[in-house]
Amino acid sequence: MTALVEIRDLRVHHTSGGRTVRAVDGVSLSLAAGETFGLVGESGCGKSTLGRALLRLVDSTSGTILFAGQDITKTSQTKLRPLRRKMQMVFQDPYASLNPRMVVEDLVGEALDIHRLASGPARKSRVVDLLSRVGLSNDVLGKNAHELSGGMRQRVCIARALAVEPTFLVCDEPVSALDVSVRAQVVNLLADLRDNLGLTLLFIAHDLSVVRHLSTRVGVMYLGKIVEEGPTEEIFSRPRHPYTRALLAAAPVADPSKRKTIVPLSGEPGSALAVPSGCRFHPRCPEAEDRCRIEEPALLQIGTAKVACFHAS
Repeated sequence: MTALVEIRDLRVHHTSGGRTVRAVDGVSLSLAAGETFGLVGESGCGKSTLGRALLRLVDSTSGTILFAGQDITKTSQTKLRPLRRKMQMVFQDPYASLNPRMVVEDLVGEALDIHRLASGPARKSRVVDLLSRVGLSNDVLGKNAHELSGGMRQRVCIARALAVEPTFLVCDEPVSALDVSVRAQVVNLLADLRDNLGLTLLFIAHDLSVVRHLSTRVGVMYLGKIVEEGPTEEIFSRPRHPYTRALLAAAPVADPSKRKTIVPLSGEPGSALAVPSGCRFHPRCPEAEDRCRIEEPALLQIGTAKVACFHAS
């Protein structure tokens, strides 16, 4: 399949207190048109920074970002603006994403104004259609964000993202702030929109069950790097990296009798301010050897997956 989004050796470093934070530290990734790539990992591993860097919401330090074959790594904001229509983001906190002084009609219609896509009666008709597409009635048109439930707010955010007819959506933990009963509805909505509109999704999440349900491929991120990547069922049924196995074993299951033995992880989660030498996971890895402390493993193809671990085979 043709790659819609491709990044090559992308790095996002910034300085904090005179020290370098290696938030994203050499990630190469390709997303085919129409697929959903699930990105998982602990808090602070660089998932959100990677997603924002793809959309040029944060500047990259080095590397290349290609969108639909066009290099947008250093494109000026003026020249990037037409592409903004094709790349949109759904943030984690829907309440913080919405201007509390604006009603829903204007929250969704604002993008139509900015890109001069519709005005007057056509604008309102387009907003009503977008709300219907995400499962909301036009009863919410005159309401402010505080008058809506969390699930309704996130649906408004999705409608707003869809207003400019994007082809690529970065969903940054879009259901983590929602009640459990609402999460499945929003995830199913995203799946339907992807299939009906031909969207490509980067879905960032902590909830592995949601990632498994929605994603066609999965990447596991640790301290700024992808340590394992591959087809969803391959990653979930045959995880090769010790970190991936630990994440999957620790995930809650409906039937306690089917819980796997948790792979022990020693020590605290690593910091992007002090990335270890060698394999950055070695201080917590139960399989670490001397080589792991000195040499950094490359992300290599093993079967249909890619794994950065000396013990993967």
